[in-house]
Amino acid sequence: MIELVVLLYLAPIFCSIPIAIAWGMEKKPDYARRLPILSVFGLFISLLVALYILFNVPDGKYVINWLPEYNINFVFIFDYLSKYMGALTAFIAFLIGVYGLEYMKDDYRLGWYWMFFNVFTASMLLVVYSDNLLMLLIGWEGLGLASWGLIGHWFRDDDPLSYVGIIGRKVWKLNMFWSPSFGGWRAISTIRFGDMPMFFAVAAIYALTGSLNISEIDWAALFHHIGTAGTLILMLCFLMGPFTKSAQLPFSEWLMTAMTGPTTVSALLHSATMVAAGTYLFMRISWYIEPWHVHSLGLEYVYILVLFLGLLSALYGAVVATGCLERKVLLAASTMSSLGLMFASAAASMWIGKIALYVAFWYLIVHAFAKATLFLVAGHLIHVTHNRFCVGDIDVARKMRLAFIVTIFATISLSGIPPFTAYWVKSAMDEVMHHLIHEFGALPLTLLILTSIAYAAFLAKFLSLNFINGEKTHLHLHGGYVMGLAYSAMVSMLAVLLVIIVGKLEPHAGEFLKEGFVVNSFIVGIAVLASYSFALYIPRIRQLSPIGTFLSDRMYLPFLNDFILPKIGWFIAKIIDYCNKAIDFFCHKAIPSAFEGWSIGIRAIQSGELSRYIKIVVGCVILVLAIISVLGW
Repeated sequence: MIELVVLLYLAPIFCSIPIAIAWGMEKKPDYARRLPILSVFGLFISLLVALYILFNVPDGKYVINWLPEYNINFVFIFDYLSKYMGALTAFIAFLIGVYGLEYMKDDYRLGWYWMFFNVFTASMLLVVYSDNLLMLLIGWEGLGLASWGLIGHWFRDDDPLSYVGIIGRKVWKLNMFWSPSFGGWRAISTIRFGDMPMFFAVAAIYALTGSLNISEIDWAALFHHIGTAGTLILMLCFLMGPFTKSAQLPFSEWLMTAMTGPTTVSALLHSATMVAAGTYLFMRISWYIEPWHVHSLGLEYVYILVLFLGLLSALYGAVVATGCLERKVLLAASTMSSLGLMFASAAASMWIGKIALYVAFWYLIVHAFAKATLFLVAGHLIHVTHNRFCVGDIDVARKMRLAFIVTIFATISLSGIPPFTAYWVKSAMDEVMHHLIHEFGALPLTLLILTSIAYAAFLAKFLSLNFINGEKTHLHLHGGYVMGLAYSAMVSMLAVLLVIIVGKLEPHAGEFLKEGFVVNSFIVGIAVLASYSFALYIPRIRQLSPIGTFLSDRMYLPFLNDFILPKIGWFIAKIIDYCNKAIDFFCHKAIPSAFEGWSIGIRAIQSGELSRYIKIVVGCVILVLAIISVLGW
């Protein structure tokens, strides 16, 4: 088994070392541009191992001793969640790697790109299969480091196609455009903000339980021991990591400006790695906490927060996406929306049970394949149009027929139109929120339906503005066969998932089928279809352009990240600076000067003459007697 584990994690990294070395030479050899195939081969090895684990390895754990006396070891867990998530991550990473062979072939930093791309994949696989929280944190940090390297890949900031926003545009004092170098910095700084409290929470869990293995910790006893306040503090600190990683409000801005990276990075980041890591970790924790069996008021408050934060983030992301005109930013906002739905559905397990986790997890799978497909199509469009904004009419659809067909199927499958793939999972999600009426009224279900309608609208808008009703554009058609092969294979998995659900080939997925035939679910599906059809026919309403601009500006949330928080940060920094100066003054000037003065005075007294000492003693006695007489003692 150890050989499989080594291959799974080290094959992608070791296979990318040759190109990193060759590209690091002062004079790059001619064969260096042919080495990316080795990196993709490493991804293929990981895929084979992940598939073997999925179909042949029984559920259980595999332990490699590290510090057994402290109960800290490398613990790999193979269960329902990790097996499917591992195969999903490896498969999508491999296909995106194949796509990248053509998409990135002329790039000026291939060594940097492929090394970080494979480290990114290996880190996510470590997060997926880790049962030990310390081991999971190693993969978690690997994701953060690799995301910085990949999002800021085009660090020269010299290509307008790599920016986010309209270059030169300002709103009040704020620049509404972001460069790749800034995007990479924002990603790592935002994620670090959430990682720090998460690290302290993991340390607290170990101190309180003596274990870091998620599946072994007695969570109910832990929550009972630390009480309501302790549970709230511990879980909120822990969830800060997933919240920032998965770009939930108000930590969503880094996800939008992360679109400065190569499209291959965006596709991987938004489908099966990085942002999915946050929702996956919340599902995994909930899987073993079993909140439906834990009677802790503190835990219930936490799950209420996650439920409504997820739903509000989902609605915010969907509404923002309806106003976006940049291809990748539109898809990024939609990812935020989907992640919110995953969080909300998983949080509903507190009241519904494990079925809510199955719904969230299967939506993650459907979303991963559909979103990866759409990002890869967007990258191809950017290549041939030399434009990162949504442009293209029916002429583009005719000349890029494969991309057009793939986009149709991906958007329909993801939007929740019956009887396509996401419809069945969304129907189950509707039912989950319907069951919460007893606890929270119709609010969760209403937020979900509004999100679903807006979601279908922006997917249709993406299709229409790029292939049907968009601005006419000139195409620079060259190659694209490998890219087309990759996103065709990716979108075909949505058809496979549909067969699995409709054919009841997987027991839990089959449970979604009956929910699709519920009248209320079908009505929601029809509303989604109407929204999709309307947006397909009328993707933009000129009279509402000011509202669209407001939405594409993310409702001015960038002001929080780029103006308000920096002002607060600089204010705090100035206070700290003044405090440092005050400490420096007292420690290096005032106190030494005072001691020096006292020392001189004391030395002046110590003359050695008896008469002087008698005068001092008599003076002190007189002073004490005077004080006593004044106080009336």
